[in-house]
Amino acid sequence: MRSSDVMNTHLATHHHEGIRTVGVDKLCNFSSTGSVLSMCIVTWNMNGKVSTQLDLAKLVGGVGKFDLLVIGLQEVPRYDVARVLQEALVETHSLLGKSIMQSLQLFVFAPKNYELFITEIRVDKLAFGGLLGGMLLRRKKGAVAISMKFKGIHMVFICCHLSAHEGNVEERNSELHHISESLFSKNRNPYASPSQITVWLGDLNYRIQGLDTLPVRNLIHKNLHRLLTSKDQLLQEAERGHIFNGYCEGTLAFKPTYKYNVGSSNYDTSYKIRVPSWTDRILFKIEKYGDIEATLHSYESIDSIHSSDHKPVKAHLCLNVVDHDKLKS
Repeated sequence: MRSSDVMNTHLATHHHEGIRTVGVDKLCNFSSTGSVLSMCIVTWNMNGKVSTQLDLAKLVGGVGKFDLLVIGLQEVPRYDVARVLQEALVETHSLLGKSIMQSLQLFVFAPKNYELFITEIRVDKLAFGGLLGGMLLRRKKGAVAISMKFKGIHMVFICCHLSAHEGNVEERNSELHHISESLFSKNRNPYASPSQITVWLGDLNYRIQGLDTLPVRNLIHKNLHRLLTSKDQLLQEAERGHIFNGYCEGTLAFKPTYKYNVGSSNYDTSYKIRVPSWTDRILFKIEKYGDIEATLHSYESIDSIHSSDHKPVKAHLCLNVVDHDKLKS
């Protein structure tokens, strides 16, 4: 994974060696001139459960104002989610691209008649693991990705599902590097322009480190910031320079998104009493040569969806293409 610096990203409130945490700006105010591209990005681990159309409607609710809607799903059950999403968006949006590997699925939608702005769509996928008791696992671990140009901006979206359990930190780190090095590597054109923005979303499965479930649940209500900054494996590994160098993530001002009792917003009460963790994340990287500015307008979970043991996470990201000619005039 390349470690080039993040440039032109606003509102940094706390800095880690690998990941820069950015605050939320409700307004799309840019210091320079250029065109604006607005994206809604959603990730959700469905836990293999057939969701109601109401839940999927909540997942994509209020997307009419966005230029792009990116939806990454993990542990998708055996039914046609693409069709359900298309039906929910039929009046406003068209499906531009999809990358599907069994239960790991990624979709990109845009308002109707936006097809003229899309060029160079490519998809790729990478699987980990394989067999369990002689049968191929339905719940795939790995990554699916879509590369595309939209209004001239080259962007890559990567939806991943990494190895589970608290102790498998090094395995997750290795999987991230393998994904980064492998996707779109076949017949790679050395003269092709690299992406200007890369977005990772999915169930990264990094956990809260070294605390039992009851202390964690107490801190969720009393000191969410302390829990995040001192115990979150993803930020810890980034601080050590192992993963996501040069990436940004919004402030995690919402409760951990895993693990819930299905059908409720109550954390796990099974015999395992899982430690709540921010397993579901959205991160982005603006390349320094890309002449792009980025503002994050929201980063939140959707607590009202109860059909999985994960809560969906949604981000609203606004991009500005810097016009150097206008700046000089």
